[in-house]
Amino acid sequence: MGETGFWDDSERAAKVSSEHSRTQRRLDQFRSLESDVADLSELEEMAAEDETIAAEVEAQRSSIESRLAVLEEARLFAGDYDAGDAVVTVNAGAGGTDSQDWAEMLLRTEMRWAEGRGLAVELMEASAGEEAGIKSATFLARGENAYGLFSAEKGVHRLVRISPFDSAARRHTAFAGLEVAPFLQTAGEIEIEPDDLQIDTYRASGAGGQHVNKTDSAVRITHKPTHTVVQCQNERSQTANKQTAMAMLTSKLIELEEERRRAEIAKEKGEAQDAAWGSQIRSYVLHPYTMVKDHRTGVEVGNVAGVLDGDLNEFVRAELLRRAGALTPDYS
Repeated sequence: MGETGFWDDSERAAKVSSEHSRTQRRLDQFRSLESDVADLSELEEMAAEDETIAAEVEAQRSSIESRLAVLEEARLFAGDYDAGDAVVTVNAGAGGTDSQDWAEMLLRTEMRWAEGRGLAVELMEASAGEEAGIKSATFLARGENAYGLFSAEKGVHRLVRISPFDSAARRHTAFAGLEVAPFLQTAGEIEIEPDDLQIDTYRASGAGGQHVNKTDSAVRITHKPTHTVVQCQNERSQTANKQTAMAMLTSKLIELEEERRRAEIAKEKGEAQDAAWGSQIRSYVLHPYTMVKDHRTGVEVGNVAGVLDGDLNEFVRAELLRRAGALTPDYS
């Protein structure tokens, strides 16, 4: 960063500066933890002779364990795009109105979890369901390791409950899918031919006053070769929406390419492939008992309300550790 002419290339400079900031924060966290561990050793020796400081020792140990867990988690983000922002899309699956309602619930859960993790969340578009909920919605999650975190949530989520839309009050099963792609402002290795695109404009819905009602500012872009569709309607101008939609399309095409590569590697290894739809990664059961279970890691939580309110850290961390081939560290 101190080289002459470093800031002449603003795009490269921004990336390097961002990487430097992330690395410096992690280094500072490690050094602070290292210092506190040394202090803890001294406190424990003192506590052996003075029981009155036992509570202080326990508080220090608890703080260290918590911060160590954060650093341990950060170690798991080793992918090319893990450190960057994410495009997250929630789609209603099989189950009719129940699934559209479930998709809206899942969208709220994921956005609240992201905000709780300190990520900035921006809803880009949402398509309302016929009776309730949503057919689909896309939001951007910006912040450190956003893509790495949300990659652990990618897949089909299953809800079992007494349907509020069934007059007979029967139990229904609903599905919603969550797609995640790294959000990149530039195309990089992806080349998008203009002839491969179908660009449609339409009138945005939702809040926005007279501008929304009178201007076809929303943009939908379809990539014809892959049938990938992205939409953006949150900006006030059609140009801004188109620019953001193109960035979202680039991100999804990159994720499709990454999925293709992963499938090829898995095929060479003889590994079974997960179905793109219908093989849930997690079940949220509200009836006849209450439990959320992750089928990849076996993690179970009885506080369903807390999970639906955004408490997903235990599930995400377990999945990241599973992918890394690691067991949950024991700090006792």
